This record gives sequence, C-alpha cells and structure tokens, in this order.
Amino acid sequence: MDKTLQHPEGREAPAMDQVTFRSDTVLSDVHLLLPNARHLMTRLNIIGQPVFLSKFRILREEEQKEACSSSEEKSHSLLDEDGDLDVARKPLEMAQGRETAHPVILSQAEGAITEEEEDDITDVIKIEHTMATPLEDVGKQIWRGAFLLSDYILSSSAAFRGATVLELGAGTGLASIVVASVAKTVYCTDVGEDLLSMCRRNVHLNQHYIATSDEHGVKVRQLDWTTDDFLTDADSEFGWSEDEISDLYDNTTVIIAADVCYDNDLTDALFRTLYRISSNLRHSSTAYISIEKRLNFTLRHMDVSCETYDHFRHCLEQITELREKKTRFTVSPVSCSFPQFFQYERVNQLELWKVSVNSFQTISSSTTSQKRGENDATSKTNLDAISKS
Repeated sequence: MDKTLQHPEGREAPAMDQVTFRSDTVLSDVHLLLPNARHLMTRLNIIGQPVFLSKFRILREEEQKEACSSSEEKSHSLLDEDGDLDVARKPLEMAQGRETAHPVILSQAEGAITEEEEDDITDVIKIEHTMATPLEDVGKQIWRGAFLLSDYILSSSAAFRGATVLELGAGTGLASIVVASVAKTVYCTDVGEDLLSMCRRNVHLNQHYIATSDEHGVKVRQLDWTTDDFLTDADSEFGWSEDEISDLYDNTTVIIAADVCYDNDLTDALFRTLYRISSNLRHSSTAYISIEKRLNFTLRHMDVSCETYDHFRHCLEQITELREKKTRFTVSPVSCSFPQFFQYERVNQLELWKVSVNSFQTISSSTTSQKRGENDATSKTNLDAISKS
C-alpha cells in the first residue's frame, strides 16, 4: 500500500506514520491555562524535544473549593443525546483572555536551571517536562492521572507517612516528589536514561519540598517491566545496589502508578511486575493506580469505546482471581471526592484504584534471595496467565 498521501492541491503530503501526543490538547490545556504556573523553555533534550520548567503551587483550603467546583462544571458526558461523541470546546473568550506563554530556549546544554524566584516557598513544585512527544516518550509529559494521585497522597498523608514507597512508571516524578514529603524512602522508577535524567533533575529542583535525611529521600532507578531482573550494572548511574534491592523487598509497603496504562502490552507488563514484586515483599502492601478512561471512536466497533481501559479492568479482575498460598489480592475503587490540591480539570473519566496485597507468610531477611528465586519460579505460570487469559 502506498503510504504517500495526496494533497488537495495536487502536492504530495507526508504520511502520518507517527502519532504525536500533545499534553496541551490531551490534558485540556492544563499546562497553558494553569493560572498559578509559569512555563519557561530551558533547553533541548538529547533527541531535540523542547523541555519546559513549570511551577505548580499547591492550592490552599479556600482555593481547593474553587478548583473542585470549576472541575465539576467542566466535567460532563462526552456523548450527546444521539449517542455521538461530543468534544467539548473551550469558549473563545477564555482562550483570548488567558496569559500566553512565549518560550525562549536559554540553552541547549545540560546546564543547571538558575531561577531564584520562589525557591524558598515550600508549596511550589517545579517540574521539567515536554509539551508534545511520540508514544514512546509520553513519560516526559505530566498527565492528569499524576495530579489525581498526588491529590490523594496529600489528602491521605497518614497512609504514606514514614513508608517505603515504590513508584512504577514515574515519568517526570511528580507523584514521587509529592509522596516524598511524608515518606521515608521513595524508589522512583522508569526506563530510559533521558527520562530518568529529567526525573532526577526534578527531584533535585524540589529538595525544598522533599523531607530528606542522609539515608532517606528519593532514589531514581531503572525498572524495566519487560524483564524479571533489576539493573545491577555498577557502571549505570540508575542501577540498583544489593542493599537497595534488599531494602525494597524488606520495607516497601506502598506501590503507586499514575496513568501508565495506554498500551495493552505495557498494561500486562505492569501487572506482571506488580504481582512479581508485591508477592515477594516481606510485608503486606497497598498499590494505588490512577487511570483516565479515554473515549475513542473505533472503526472495528463503529462506536465509542475504551479498549485500553477495558483491558486494564480485565487485568484487575485477573489478579484477584490468582490463587496463592501466601498472597491474596483485593481490588477496590477509591472515591475521587478527596480535596483537589492542584489546579487541573478533574474529569469524570479519572479513576483511582486500590490493590491490597495481603501476605500470609513473611520472608526472613536471611533467606530473602533464596525464597524470592523460588517464588519467581513457581509463580511464572500465574504471571503468564495475567496476559494470556
């Protein structure tokens, strides 16, 4: 099949082989319309994408009510009375009245960001991110699910206080930074040196917000869901030490993941990783997974569907059906009625799920490695079943 498209005027147009995800459209202009955030293009990353620095102020109590009421007004059914997809458009006067950003590239190097304004204010979080990426780099954007999960962490801080937390698919690291304000240790994980470097810079930019000490804080590490092993290469700056792996298994009680289910294969890999790690933790744990139910019209169904979300729900059901002698998984939705600490559009399609992992048999530190190897071997059938059934 010829992939060359024909322009209406007779000229050849390039084929749209690569989908670009733009956060300013997908997220309802959350970056461009946020009144308490500033955006400054600071550099180009190694693949030529412009990198922005945005400041997000945590809303005060009186501002939370206003943000919640605003989100409720904007959140409505995306289907009209005939069942057709109805895409909401922002009023023209709103677009004309907003403050527009005029980004300027300051440097194409990896130099440090030298902004002094608001550096001493503890309720401001600064995040490096991109505005538009191809599918493989979506982790470099900030998605609404990260704001929702961060809201929950701030509203339920007692559940995370003093805990060792693992974030899967951390992206820019927003949720890890937020939970680090109360947690003991946070393992902030993803894949790709460029993304992990951005994430580590964000951690450094928010040391004023993170509650750290000499042995605690946020550790940015690589964790590939498609492999069963941790990266222990001593030459890698994002590799794991043996002490960190032991600490993860011995002390982790909370696992978080924000809006990471946009591809069925990756969703399968997420649940296999969640199952593998949580089954080998020394203590019972709780996982919180945020997701946005994205509606799409498909030719296969000739209707609006949410195939990626449906697959996510299927995986949730599968993990509860696994029968293990030492581990039981319980899944429940979390009501999104908690306060809104960040100003974004909390649409009805945003959901938060809680996966409780109850262990009936603890693993002693002295036999941890041997037991983990045995558990990995005996549970391989169950891991495969999550994606194949």
